[in-house]
Amino acid sequence: MTTLKQATGPAHTRIYSVGAARGENAVPNEDLIGPIDSSDEWIRQRTGIITRTRAVPETDAIDLSTAAATEAIEKSGIAPSDIDLVIVATISNPKQTPSVSAIVADRVGANPAAAYDLNAACAGYAYAVAQADALIRAGAARYALVIGAEKLSDVVDPTDRSISFLLGDGAGAVVIGPSDTPGISATVWGSDGSKSDAVGMNHTLTEFRDGLAPWPTLRQDGPTVFRWAVWEMAKVAKKVLEEAGIEASDLAAFIPHQANMRIVDEFAKQLKLPETTVIARDIATTGNTSAASIPLATHRLLQEHPELSGGLALQIGFGAGLVFGAQVVVLP
Repeated sequence: MTTLKQATGPAHTRIYSVGAARGENAVPNEDLIGPIDSSDEWIRQRTGIITRTRAVPETDAIDLSTAAATEAIEKSGIAPSDIDLVIVATISNPKQTPSVSAIVADRVGANPAAAYDLNAACAGYAYAVAQADALIRAGAARYALVIGAEKLSDVVDPTDRSISFLLGDGAGAVVIGPSDTPGISATVWGSDGSKSDAVGMNHTLTEFRDGLAPWPTLRQDGPTVFRWAVWEMAKVAKKVLEEAGIEASDLAAFIPHQANMRIVDEFAKQLKLPETTVIARDIATTGNTSAASIPLATHRLLQEHPELSGGLALQIGFGAGLVFGAQVVVLP
């Protein structure tokens, strides 16, 4: 009997480079407080956000993805034509099909790379990194372009007090490829669909089409999400450190999903992070960009702290689903 040949790949992978694109407009709290009957002080205290970036109407998630990807590819030293896998984590595709990823692959010169979008909300980037790492090591791809991209301003209800003032627009991209030493740890990921009502869209597109509901927008049950994020995700973060075989004291950086500054602070406390670990706080001026938040925060950290290059970072995403994903990576 003829035996099938199976592909095998390199033993290890790493992140080569990071690119970023943020919405063109900085939107301060003062611009949003009227419709939600709030104040700049309330938003700062509750979320740590001073301003958030939002894109102009003409810019979509595809444009943001392309800009971030272009920077990542240029910095990686890899020819665009050598990229054979493009994964875009997003809930912001302006159309249900075709994928953002196929269009971006063509725009950046990676055509005919395998390309697909994935929807894991704020955990999407961590999910995509896990997949790129696994697919390269399995021999299904050589170089991967991974992008987290969102234009959440399209699904904001200005009168909603639960989540609207948190949200921003942007994209972060990385190039992942073979490595002589491990650059991406095992991923700890999972879901809890029993809490699917805690955060997500308030209506379906078919309800909107049939005149039964207004344009669908994002909503959340804040207290439920906060408790889940702080208590359950701290356990996930600790498990990732175990899987990676390191201690919290080994971390050069901690890059959680930029959901809320209070969640970030509580995380840091529970993980007992040392003073030497730099904590990403990109939310203060970018806002919560869902799947884009971890790569955007990584990009900013490396700009502000170039000495972190080569150090270990714990990244963890969590959000609608509910879903979560985390891994330790070597910073490019």
